[in-house]
Formats: sequence, structure tokens, C-alpha cells
Amino acid sequence: MFLVRSLFKMSGHTPSLLRLEQKAVEADQIIEYLKKQVQLLKDKAIVQATVREEKKLVVENTKLKKDIEELTKQLLEKERARGVKDVAMPSVDHGVQCVSKPTSAAPPATAASAPAPKNPVAKDNDAPKKIKAEKKGEKKEKKAAAPPQDDAKVDVSRLDLRVGRIITAEKHPDADSLYVEQVDVGEAAPRTVVSGLVKHIPLDQMQNRMAVLLCNLKAAKMRGVLSQAMVMCASSAEKVEILDPPSGAVPGDRVSCQDFPGEPDKELNPKKKVWEQVQPDLRTDDKCVATYKGAAFEVAGKGVCKAQTMTKSSIK
Repeated sequence: MFLVRSLFKMSGHTPSLLRLEQKAVEADQIIEYLKKQVQLLKDKAIVQATVREEKKLVVENTKLKKDIEELTKQLLEKERARGVKDVAMPSVDHGVQCVSKPTSAAPPATAASAPAPKNPVAKDNDAPKKIKAEKKGEKKEKKAAAPPQDDAKVDVSRLDLRVGRIITAEKHPDADSLYVEQVDVGEAAPRTVVSGLVKHIPLDQMQNRMAVLLCNLKAAKMRGVLSQAMVMCASSAEKVEILDPPSGAVPGDRVSCQDFPGEPDKELNPKKKVWEQVQPDLRTDDKCVATYKGAAFEVAGKGVCKAQTMTKSSIK
């Protein structure tokens, strides 16, 4: 168009150029109109095809309903011929028909030989009771087969003993004999632990040190601060030493006793007194190794847990 206009300007035929421009505009409008008409025809064709498919499905559905009704009639006629009582048939208006299994009439010889039950209604009413009794029996068997963890054996395996690192420790704001520690036990966040160690361990020796923690005691407040674990120590009337994990142990490592396999409770139930039953058998041996009934506290593949100097001492 630009080339045509330039040529006409050069030739001086301005009126002819204007007419050509008008024709070009009209041609563009006609093309746009034709495009819209083509799109409308396409949309109309899609709608018509959808309507035709819908009508076809309606016809097929109607035919299917008639076929089902015819088959139902044939089935009832055959059952009547065999002496089977009629059973109410559901309507087919809501989809595929569901037919309950009809009750067969007993042959005359069987009916004569078998006495009728004295009270059939009472017999039917007894069935749900029998089912409930059977279910109760199954529940009792399941309970007997899998006793709750609270009733399982009581030994050191019930304790969740882990290696921990005391990140920081400071004196309790309301108790002169207590430390409040932040301890990494291999979880997303440190646990707060309150320990009565002020008279036995200097504050500077509580900072950034490894220890053994009992992590599944029920959390309890000590002078207003919630304690979420307990630092395990060799203990006597005169002296207390924090148990040291083996070299190479890291926070979160499990501490176990080889002769007592098992998984720890999620939380020790205070009413079952598991800790109180296990604790009297926790002692250091003559080499300062922490033990339960003679079996060493150990971190698998890394070594045993020990006190620094205390032998044959209680652990708590």
C-alpha cells in the first residue's frame, strides 16, 4: 500500500490514490467480517454436534430402561414358575436396578418333614445379639494378643536415654540450688532442663559439655520453669558427676544396654512408676562405667558412657 501510494503521488493522480485507499479499507473490513462469520459457523457446528450427542444418549438411556424392565419381568415370571415368592423390585428411574435375592419356597416334602420354629421373630432378634457377642470376643482376643506398652516388661529399654550437649546453663532465678540449661538432644530445638547441680558442678563446667539425658519423663515445672528432660549423673551423698558419653557421640545418639533390647516409651506414665522400678538397678561399675544390672550404657559403634571418678555409685 505504501508503494502504491508513493507511485501515485509521484504520478500526481491523488484522487485515484484516495479511491484505492478506501477500497483497501473496505477490503480489510470485509475480511474481518468473514473471519467472524467463519468462527460463528464453527461454534454453531460444535453446539449442534453436542445437542445431537445428547439426544442420542437420551434415546439410548430410554432403550436401556425398557430392556431392564423387560428382563425384570422375565426374571419374575421364571421365579414364579419355580415357586419363588415375589420380592418388591426397586424402580429403574435412578440408574441400574439392584435386585435382592428372592427367598425360595421350600419343597412340599421338606416343609412337611421340618417343624416350623416356635418363635421365628425371637430367633431373628437374637441374631444381632450374637454378632455383638462375637465382636466383643474378637476385641478381647486382640487386647490379649497385643498388651499396651504400660503393661509390658519393665527394664532400661523403656527409658529414652540420649546423648545431649548442654549449650548453656545459668542459675535458676528463683532457686539457689538449681541450674536452668538449654540442651541439644538431636531435635529441631533445644530442650529446657532444670537440674539440682549448683552445689556439685561449677557453672563454668556446665557450659558446652556433653551429657546423657533421660528424655521421656513427663515434663514438670521446677520452681516455675518447665523441665523437659533429666541430666543423668553418678551420685552419692557426698559427690555427683555428670555421665560422659563416649568420644565421637553426637546429640541425639541413643544410649542403650545390649542385653536389654526394645524401644523406649514415648512418655513414661507416672502412675506406672517405670523410672522408679528401673532406677535402683542403675549403677557405675568398678571401672566407672554406667550399667543397668551389669549391662553397660553404650552408644552403638562408639563406646560406653562413664563417670569421671565415681565407682559403684547409684545413677539418677
